[in-house]
Amino acid sequence: MNRTRMIFCMFILALVTACNDNGQTIDELDEDNEDEEIDEEEKEMKEKRNEEEIDEGKTDHEEIDEQNETEEVADQFDPMYELAEDHTVQPIDDANEKVVLLTIDDAPDSYSAEMANILADLDAGAIFFVNGHFLQSEEGKAQLQEIYELGFEIGNHTMTHANLSDLTEEEQIDEIVELNDLVEEIIGERPRFFRAPFGVNTDVSKRIVEEENMQWMNWTYGYDFVEGYMETDALTEIMVEAPELRSGANLLMHDREFTKEALADIVEGLREKDYEIVDPSLIK
Repeated sequence: MNRTRMIFCMFILALVTACNDNGQTIDELDEDNEDEEIDEEEKEMKEKRNEEEIDEGKTDHEEIDEQNETEEVADQFDPMYELAEDHTVQPIDDANEKVVLLTIDDAPDSYSAEMANILADLDAGAIFFVNGHFLQSEEGKAQLQEIYELGFEIGNHTMTHANLSDLTEEEQIDEIVELNDLVEEIIGERPRFFRAPFGVNTDVSKRIVEEENMQWMNWTYGYDFVEGYMETDALTEIMVEAPELRSGANLLMHDREFTKEALADIVEGLREKDYEIVDPSLIK
């Protein structure tokens, strides 16, 4: 009996000891697991914060870049001039008023690319008004691309140089819109300005021009299609000494060999009279 009780007591003591040992081990494991879970959570939270900070940093950087790019574009294309009802160029605010606008019609027939290079060397801007029938060949398309890449404004002068007053409404739409589509296909940009052949605008053409977000213009004076001025020296003199020359004048010239030969002297002559050749990109 005593032996049995002794064995039983020893059994109980061993069991209690085992329970205490196991309990302590479980508690320690629980604490370790909790510590590991907390460490893991803190690590995840820290990584998340770092990622957010990086993302925010990138976003701020991108926003600054975008803002700078927007400001640069705005500065580059901020208009300084606008077209008046008489088709002259008028200053906005305090821009220089003693300017003239150069325009070249019937491009790119034969000499437009050469004329563009002459003007580029003189740092003189111009609008080249193009006709669609000169853009049917690869050579014509290449000339247009060259003129555009030299930095010149490309204007719409209709597909076939027809008198718009002789055409139906649908034909007038085709003359203007098809050329816009063709020019965009070649240079990636639609014309901003329109000039009707012979200066003949109609109610239909004016409506189409407005729908196409363009402005139409005629001119102040031009002489290279007038008898007596269709040669280099005479044309140079009249373009610089014309009675119509005034601040904002819109000068009309054409893709002609004698006009090309006169072009540099015309520009220099105008500058000697203190006229600035306006950059068409500055026109509203």
